[in-house]
Amino acid sequence: MAHRPKRTFRLRRADSSDSEGAEEPSAEPGAPAKQAAPSPEEEDPPPGGGRAEAAERPLRGWNPRGRGRGRGRVWASSRRPRVDRGSVVPDEEYGTHHASESVGNQSSSSDSSSSLDKDFSSLVNIPDAAVIQAAHRKRELVRAQQDYISLDVKHTSTLSGMTNSSDEDPESEPNEWERRIPFAPKPQTLRQRMAEETTIRNEETSEESQEDENQDIWEQHQMRKAVKITEGRDINLSHNSEFQTVKKFDTSISFPPVNLEIIKKQLNTRLTLLQDTHRSHLREYEKYIEDVKSSESAVQNLENSSNQAQSFKFYKSMKIYVENLIDCLNEKIISIQEIESSMHALLLKQAMTFMKRRQDELKHESTYLQQLSRKAETSTNESLVIDENTQRILEELESRRVRRRQARALSENCDHQEGTSSDDELSSVDMIDFQKSQGDILQDHKKIFEDVHDDFCNIQNILLKFQQWREKFPNSYYEAFIGFCIPKLLNPLIRVQLIDWNPLKFDSIGLKQMSWFTSIEEFMANSVEDSEKEDSSDKKILSTVIKKTIIPRLADFVEFIWDPLSTSQTTSLITHCRMILEEHSTCESEVSKGKQDLLKSIVSRMKKAIEDDVFIPLYPKSAVENKASPQSKFQERQFWSALKLFHNVLLWNGLLPDDTLQELGLGKLLNRYLLISLPNAMPGPEVVKKCNQITAYLPEKWFANSAMRTSIPQLENFIQFLLQSAYTLSKSEFRDEVKEIILILVKIRAMNQAESFIKEYHLDHLKSVINEV
Repeated sequence: MAHRPKRTFRLRRADSSDSEGAEEPSAEPGAPAKQAAPSPEEEDPPPGGGRAEAAERPLRGWNPRGRGRGRGRVWASSRRPRVDRGSVVPDEEYGTHHASESVGNQSSSSDSSSSLDKDFSSLVNIPDAAVIQAAHRKRELVRAQQDYISLDVKHTSTLSGMTNSSDEDPESEPNEWERRIPFAPKPQTLRQRMAEETTIRNEETSEESQEDENQDIWEQHQMRKAVKITEGRDINLSHNSEFQTVKKFDTSISFPPVNLEIIKKQLNTRLTLLQDTHRSHLREYEKYIEDVKSSESAVQNLENSSNQAQSFKFYKSMKIYVENLIDCLNEKIISIQEIESSMHALLLKQAMTFMKRRQDELKHESTYLQQLSRKAETSTNESLVIDENTQRILEELESRRVRRRQARALSENCDHQEGTSSDDELSSVDMIDFQKSQGDILQDHKKIFEDVHDDFCNIQNILLKFQQWREKFPNSYYEAFIGFCIPKLLNPLIRVQLIDWNPLKFDSIGLKQMSWFTSIEEFMANSVEDSEKEDSSDKKILSTVIKKTIIPRLADFVEFIWDPLSTSQTTSLITHCRMILEEHSTCESEVSKGKQDLLKSIVSRMKKAIEDDVFIPLYPKSAVENKASPQSKFQERQFWSALKLFHNVLLWNGLLPDDTLQELGLGKLLNRYLLISLPNAMPGPEVVKKCNQITAYLPEKWFANSAMRTSIPQLENFIQFLLQSAYTLSKSEFRDEVKEIILILVKIRAMNQAESFIKEYHLDHLKSVINEV
C-alpha cells in the first residue's frame, strides 16, 4: 500500500531565499519542493483534540520516485480553517504551508489541478513570515503561563515586535528542527542508481495496481474534506473525474478474425472438461454417501450392541482362559512326547522282532534245504550236520506251524494254503514282557491330565468355550481366525487319545468313533457362518487336524511298523487311509501334501518288502515231483507267500495310481518271481488253481472296457504261460483245465489270443465259452 508523505513541521529562516520561491509558480520542475513552516496551532495543538485532528489530515509530500501522477496539489488545498467555539484560525497560517508544498509538486501536477487552484485561490490567503513568527511567539508565551493554548489568536504582531522579542528570547534563535532539510538526494554511483531503478521497477510492477486503487480512495477522501472548507459553499464534485485517468479505446489495435469452428471447438473442449469434473464430483458424492451410510450402520451396530462392560468381561475371561490353556499344554507337551516315543519304540521293537525272525528262519531253512539237495545229488550216506542255532530255529518254526494247523483244524478252515500265514506269534515270555511294557505306558498315559480340570483337557469343553464366543460375538470370532487356531490347540489332546491307537490292528477303533472326532464334527455343524462359503475357517478344522495330526502318525506306522506281508495289517491300514484320504478330503489343497507324503511312504515300504521278503527257490524236478519232500513244501510256501504279497499290493487299488500298482504287482512280483516258479511245477490242476488265484487278485476295473481285445502289456508273459499250459493240457486228459484257462484269458481281456488258440488247435467246442462272455 502506498504511504502518504511524512509531514515536516519545520520553520523556514526569515532570510532564506526559498520563502520567496514558494510564491513563484514558475519553479523548475525538477527542483525539490520546500515545505513551509506550520502555524502554531498545527505545531502543538491543544489537548482538546487539535493534535488528533492534525494526525487525521495526511499530507502529500515530494515523491522521491518522481511519480506524481497529477495528484500533488490535491492535499495542498484540502485544509479548511479550524473553528473552535466561534474563533477562526486565520487562513494565513495554513496558506504558507500549502503554498510551499504546491511549489514542490508543481512539476508533476496535471492541467486539471491548475483549474482547481484557481477556484481555491480566492479562499486561501498566504501569511507572510512576520505573521508566522508573531503567532509562534505568542504561542510560546501562552504555553509558559497556562496549562493550555488558547485557540483565540489575534494577528497583531509586527516585524519590529518580532525582532525585539527575538532579541529577548533565546528561543528565537534557529533550532535544530528549523534548519534546512536536505531534500535533494546525495549523489549516487551508477551501480547504486541502476540497483535503485531495478528495485523501483519491481516494486512498481507488484504494487502498482493496489497503489492506484488506494491512491484513488485517498484522493476522494481528501476531496471530500476540501469540499467542506467553508460552510454553505457548494463545490461540484464533478472535478473528481478530471483527476482520474480515462482509458480510451485504441482503435489502432487489430484483433484476429472470429472463426466459428474454433469457438465451437473451444466450447466443446470446455464442456468436456466440465462434464469430466461433474462426473468426478458425482463419484466423490457417491463415495461420501456410502461412507455416511457405513458410518450410520456402524453407529447403529454400536448402539444395538450389548453392554460394553459385559463384552469386556467376556473378552477378559476368554483371554485368561486361553492363556491358561496354552500354559497347561506347554507344560504337558513334554510328557506327551515321552509317552508317544515309548509306545512307538515298543511297537517298533515288536515289528523288528517279527521281521528279523522271519528273515533268519528263511535264511536258515533255505541253507538247510540246499545242503539236503546237494546231499541227495551226491547220494552219500553221511548224515547232514546242522549247527545248534539252525536246529533251534527250525524246531521253533515247525512248532509254530503245527500250532497254526491245529488252530485251522479246529476252525474248519481247510482252504488255507501253507505260507499264507503271517507268522506273527510271540513266545509266552515275549508276550508277557510286551503286555507289561504296554500296560506301564498306558498307566502313565492316564496320569498326564489327572491334575488338570476338564475345561483344559476335555476337547468338548474347550470347543464349547469357543462356541460361546462364536455365538455371542461372531464378528470378532471370525476376525481373529479362531478356526485356524483350534487345530493347533487340540493337537496335543488328540495325540494323547491316539497313544493307544494302532491302525494296523484289525480290531482298532475307527477315527469316526473317537470322542475328539465327534466333538469337532458337532462344533463344525453348529457354525453360524455362511454355509455356502466354502473357504470357511471352521469347515477346515477337521481337515487340518487330519493333515497335521493323523497323517503324520499314520506315516510313522507305515514306515516303521507296518508289515506288507500281513493281510490283516494291510486291510486295517487301507480302511483308515481310505476314510482319511477319500471321505474327508473336502479341501483338496489342505490334505494334498500330507496325502502325497503318506502314499510315498506306502509305496516305499512295499518296494522294500518285495526286495527283502520275497524268495522262491528253484529245485530240480526230481526234488519237487514228490509233494511230501521238504524242497517241494518250502517252494510251495514261498510261492504262496509271494502271492499273498501280490494280493496285499493290489488291495491298494483306488488309493494308489494304477501305473504304480502295475509296476509293483505285475512288473516286480508276477513277472519276476511268480512266473518263474510256475513253469517249474508239473502241469495240472495245481497250476490252473494258482493261475486262477492270480487272476482273482487283479482289479476288475483294469478290464472294465468291454471293447478291449488285448490285455494290458504287463500281462503278456502271463498270457503266454496260460497258452502254453492250455496246449500241454489239451493233449492229456485235463480238458476241463483247458476250459478254465480259456476263461482266464477271456477275463483278462486276451480275446484275440483265446480265439487264435481255439482256431489253431480246432477246439470248436470252446467257442461257446467266448460267446457267453
